[in-house]
Amino acid sequence: MAEALRPYGGLNVVDLSQGVAGPHCGLLLAQYGANVVKVEPIAGDWGRAIGRQYEDLSAYFTAFNRGKRSIAVDMKSEVGLRAVRTLMEQADVVIENYRPGVMARFGLDYEALKLHNPDVIYVSITGFGQQGPRAPFPATDSILQSYSGLMSVNRDERGLPQRIGVLVIDVVTGLYAYQAAATALYSRAVHGGGRRICTSLMEAIGAVQAGKMIEFHLEGADSAKPGVPVGTFKARDGFVTVNARRDAHFVSLCKLLGLDALAEDMRFATSAGRAQHEEHLMSVLAEAIEQWDCEPFMNGLAQHDVLHARVNDYADYFEDAHVRAVDAVQWLTHPVVGAVPAPRIPGVEKLADGAALANSPRIGEHSVDVLDALGWTSSEIDAALGAGAVGQYASA
Repeated sequence: MAEALRPYGGLNVVDLSQGVAGPHCGLLLAQYGANVVKVEPIAGDWGRAIGRQYEDLSAYFTAFNRGKRSIAVDMKSEVGLRAVRTLMEQADVVIENYRPGVMARFGLDYEALKLHNPDVIYVSITGFGQQGPRAPFPATDSILQSYSGLMSVNRDERGLPQRIGVLVIDVVTGLYAYQAAATALYSRAVHGGGRRICTSLMEAIGAVQAGKMIEFHLEGADSAKPGVPVGTFKARDGFVTVNARRDAHFVSLCKLLGLDALAEDMRFATSAGRAQHEEHLMSVLAEAIEQWDCEPFMNGLAQHDVLHARVNDYADYFEDAHVRAVDAVQWLTHPVVGAVPAPRIPGVEKLADGAALANSPRIGEHSVDVLDALGWTSSEIDAALGAGAVGQYASA
């Protein structure tokens, strides 16, 4: 990567977080050039066990820990705690997602650390925040999808609230945490001084839903729809999402489907009228669209500039001509599972297959290297390994 696109070269980051949110923040810092040391328990980050496991890896761990070095440490041991404390005292950025109070019990909280490292940017990520009645409780993406109201605006045909099948809250929390850390680093460069950043899954998904929340406050649960017809329709060989809410687009859609009378019906002549008669209108359109194959239907929509897209699965997306043309997904060779898709991070250059930035570490893969860089002697490292205070990845 060009140096201009690696502005964090030389920056030291200690990532003590597990799961997805904190690791995503650390990933972004690594991809922009930072030296990110991932500190994980001897058994490994619990994110390694999200879903199906591939030796000591999972799909989510692989996605959000690229470009990091791993040291496995028992922080309850005196030797392990000393190693982590030394790393943190030399860090520019620390990321942690323990429950409130846990880092203080280790003597590694921001107030203790800033006595030795006053310029540190200390990022704390929790489920519900540092204060309030729910602060002590753990939280996951699925819990916050329910708690935040997100599921209430994502219902199936029966009205049952549905979870989005991606860990979207964890991912956006990591993105907001990175944004805050990047801003703090800029402030430090200009004005000097470190700071603590506290964010949470609850805050992040609240920010994502800001527009919807204001809409709910002003209009109630039955808020005005963005337009009609907008929705997903079943064709003979798949599903197509259509947005024909503009008057001209609605007329074009009707003419394409041979529903000229529908286009001329005064009940549907305006956006307000279509919204008022939505159920009947959508039923007629659905019946007509079901007689089409996706490709000719989409070609007709394209000719009239009507917004549309086929409902793809990931295999469709990987093979899509546009996705391939712009290299939106790279394929990287993983030593455990083989070739894996790696969606491009906006603003980050294409990864080189096999490069350090493209790989996610095994548990404790870099423990010895990290301790050596701290100035530990070979005998000290061997003693820490022998006592189980530090773990080391051993290849088969």
